[in-house]
Amino acid sequence: MRGPAPVTRGDLDGFFGLMVDNLLQFLVILALCTGLAGMPAEFVLGRIFPGAALSLLAGNLYYAWLARARAAETGRPHTALPFGINTVSLFAFVLFIIAPTYQELAARPGFGPERAATIAWQVGLVACLLSGLIEAAGALFAERVRRVTPRAALLSTLAGIALGFISMEFVLRTYERPLVALAPLAVVLLTYLGRVAWPLGLPGGLIAVLTGTALAWGLALAGLPGGPPLALAGLWEGAGLRLPRPAVADLWSALGSPFVWERIAIIVPMGLINVLGSLQNVESAEADGDAYPAGPALFVNGAATVAAAALGSCFPTTIYIGHPGWKRMGAGWAYSAWNGAFFAVVALTGLIGPLARIVPIEAAMAILVWIAVVITAQAFRATPEAHAPAVVIGMLPGIAAWGWFLVEMAFGAARAQGWLPVATDLPAFVDGLAATTIPYVRGLLTLKAGFLFSATLLSAIAVEVAERRFPRAALWALAAALAALCGLMHAYTLTPVAVREEIVPGQAWPVAVGYLLAAGAFLAAAALSRRRGRP
Repeated sequence: MRGPAPVTRGDLDGFFGLMVDNLLQFLVILALCTGLAGMPAEFVLGRIFPGAALSLLAGNLYYAWLARARAAETGRPHTALPFGINTVSLFAFVLFIIAPTYQELAARPGFGPERAATIAWQVGLVACLLSGLIEAAGALFAERVRRVTPRAALLSTLAGIALGFISMEFVLRTYERPLVALAPLAVVLLTYLGRVAWPLGLPGGLIAVLTGTALAWGLALAGLPGGPPLALAGLWEGAGLRLPRPAVADLWSALGSPFVWERIAIIVPMGLINVLGSLQNVESAEADGDAYPAGPALFVNGAATVAAAALGSCFPTTIYIGHPGWKRMGAGWAYSAWNGAFFAVVALTGLIGPLARIVPIEAAMAILVWIAVVITAQAFRATPEAHAPAVVIGMLPGIAAWGWFLVEMAFGAARAQGWLPVATDLPAFVDGLAATTIPYVRGLLTLKAGFLFSATLLSAIAVEVAERRFPRAALWALAAALAALCGLMHAYTLTPVAVREEIVPGQAWPVAVGYLLAAGAFLAAAALSRRRGRP
């Protein structure tokens, strides 16, 4: 055993990146819960945020301790696994569990908006609890799955998510606000790509955030266009002490709710996706030299989600993608501990809103762009050169998911603004796209559904083909056929306003048959190779 790992300047950079990412999740929760689920802003600030922040504190402290312990064991720095609220589950739980429950109850006689919002929140608590239990149970088999799955299959999935949902979103926002966002991006590139040392040893992430914040406020105070909307009035609105309150009684009362069990086909797949995503992120850390035990890492993630539900948060936690990016910044264990402590303070004091109004996202998102770039680069760097095509194949489902995200957001905006006829629902919109501008839109939906599973399986198939292990490729194709037939991937339901990913056994049977035919082709290739005397 060696001494404890020191705090580094890179920890400050890593803190800013992880803090901005988590702050975005909190702001999205506030907007969706008040806008779609009828919850007053004060309810979100006082009941949901304290529980969410304490779950973040517990998880971040554990992963910081784990990184520090591994550094002491090995004698070299380890970067803590990044941890925060699960973005995918956040949207899924609000759009397909909490909001529909609220809307259905609010329309019933005898249910006012306040009562409907409370029941919808309680149903969300149960969904969060079950998701955490699935994640904790996944710790029992996580290490075994990791050993048999090719590294390219695990890393390429993350690269697809990084390219679409992180880098493209924030790059587009950068060019929407170039007067504010391009200068911080230049600072980030100079720091981490050009290895420029700044005066007084200041961390590049801090300089980038301060630069963007100064530019944004300079434009706002001068009354010039080109910056985000900022104002001094109401800057500290919402601040005040908010202590967490246990929600065990609310959980218990909602366990028998039909709204929970009617939506179990959404809760279970989301829990399984969380297990797979966490597993991929642990593998990403090991590929970068930081080996962590998958079982304990997943169990603590699940336990933090259970704690969140018990303290009033409807939203699961997760091990984030991005470990390679924070490692390149030089972050160690402290950035994670600081992130947990920071959100505990700002949530319990109501300072999340004022903070977001002082530091605009445009000032800090360059750090997230760099994180996404490093994740994508790692997928190629940490795998054999012959597996590069498999990495590209594994990225495609994530890019498809991002493409559909843009389509769905455009549809929602068109309905809200009245640009579409009143009778146009999402199925009709998809039919219109298929007949006109995007004839392959149903293929986009099919590839997007359960994309974490399909990305992993497709990349694994490609790895085995590249290594000429055709029987193994056939086994992976059979696994893909089974997953499609069971509804874990490629299955979806079009509601009037959104796509609901749920387990619909048998719906994706054409895709399952296609995978079976592919398995037959691989077995035929194996037989042909044996006949020709090739290994």
